[in-house]
Amino acid sequence: MQTDYIHIILADDDEDDILFFTDAFDELKINTKVNTFKDGVELMNYLNHVDALMPNVLFLDLNMPKKSGIECLAEIKASHKMAGIAIAIYSTSASEEDIEKTFVLGANIYIKKPGDFKKLKKILSEVVSINWQYHTNGLNKDNFLLRL
Repeated sequence: MQTDYIHIILADDDEDDILFFTDAFDELKINTKVNTFKDGVELMNYLNHVDALMPNVLFLDLNMPKKSGIECLAEIKASHKMAGIAIAIYSTSASEEDIEKTFVLGANIYIKKPGDFKKLKKILSEVVSINWQYHTNGLNKDNFLLRL
């Protein structure tokens, strides 16, 4: 189904991070619709629903209750219905192990959560304007970690 907006999903259990994220999109003046989910089970229940509108970009926190971002990522990439979703890992972790694991599992980009609102807006603007069709072909680790 074609829409005239960019459908964004954020899966994150931190209320402050959710508010920061949605406020940034409100200020960006990009035509988006942002849905948020507080844990991995809630996210996967939505995505697995027969009528679910798949997001253009899914921002996925790694450390969530009930089902982690890693578990969600593996489940999404194993699903024919969801395999085409562009996934941006959105985490406070910058550990090489997390970066490597999510890269191998098929995430499209890794973003360390910025502590600064202006940086967050710049990152989100950049991520939603990526042409994912080209970004996902021949994925390499050099463009996986988004550094600003």
